[in-house]
Amino acid sequence: MTLILAGDIGGTKTILRLVEDSDSESLSVLHEARYPSRDFPDLVPIVQTFVSEAGQKLQRKLSIDKACFAIAGPVVNDTSNLTNLAWVLDARRLEEELAIAKITLLNDFAAVGYGILGLEADDLCTLQQVNPQADAPIAVIGAGTGLGQGFLIQNQDRYQVFASEGGHGDFAPRTELEFQLLQYLREKYDIQRISAERVVSGQGIVAVYQFLRDRQFAHESPEIAQVVKTWEREMGRSEKSVDPAAEISQAALQKSDHLSEQTLKMFVEAYGAEAGNLALKLLPYGGLYIAGGIAAKILPLMQDGSFLRTFTEKGRVSPLLENVPVHIVMNPQVGLIGAAICASRL
Repeated sequence: MTLILAGDIGGTKTILRLVEDSDSESLSVLHEARYPSRDFPDLVPIVQTFVSEAGQKLQRKLSIDKACFAIAGPVVNDTSNLTNLAWVLDARRLEEELAIAKITLLNDFAAVGYGILGLEADDLCTLQQVNPQADAPIAVIGAGTGLGQGFLIQNQDRYQVFASEGGHGDFAPRTELEFQLLQYLREKYDIQRISAERVVSGQGIVAVYQFLRDRQFAHESPEIAQVVKTWEREMGRSEKSVDPAAEISQAALQKSDHLSEQTLKMFVEAYGAEAGNLALKLLPYGGLYIAGGIAAKILPLMQDGSFLRTFTEKGRVSPLLENVPVHIVMNPQVGLIGAAICASRL
């Protein structure tokens, strides 16, 4: 039996999970804990604390065989300079200091790709029920802080996972209102090019709200106005006291604020269109999986038909996308599941 350490490393929190791999098919969770990342100078003392706590709980001395850490930031040659944390991680250094034979670092969205392979039926909400085609590509897209995109391709008896930077592709407006949004964002940020991530992400929800507000598309409620103004005053700070995207989304779900409702309508339609663009490039008849932190939280809005309409609304090639299974990932720990699967393959 092999002991595996899986980690999800972010600027705010680090989640570690100890997994036992008994037959390379079944991964059993033995212990899990989370730690405030900024309370530690490096990943090493967090892992050491975790292993000590896990050993006490399991009442045995632990010897970790493999580890994979999903990093919220770029990973190059098993090294990473964390974007929102003053850590520089190197897998070879970690192997030496933690006495773990095999360690790899993985971009957090690549970890989501691996995690897709470990999900159960209860972890998914299906938007388009179609039988998947064996050996076909699988696509993954996820709006959260940014817009992650990736894909999986069958390689002999298993899927190989690839991350991409597709979220930084150009935002492609489809309606007159979206063309106005594009021009608004170009002027607002004083840039010539707007990426899909500028619209389809948490920051995109706020940007769409500001656009509709400034164009006086609807009356702004005092409650949401205060949250957005506080967030605007705190621009540039590493940590903010409010989360306007969450507040706008909640108001839209509750139908308590018309401006927020219109913001989420525009956001969901843009999300569906971008997911459709990804699907056209990959033809993922193995399935398209919507991950990220937003979709599951606004599930009723994702299910109302507008996402799927703009997903398949691709002119004469629209019928191609009607054959793509589309699922929303409801399990927030999909990345941690993926890190464990990746480590088991080392």
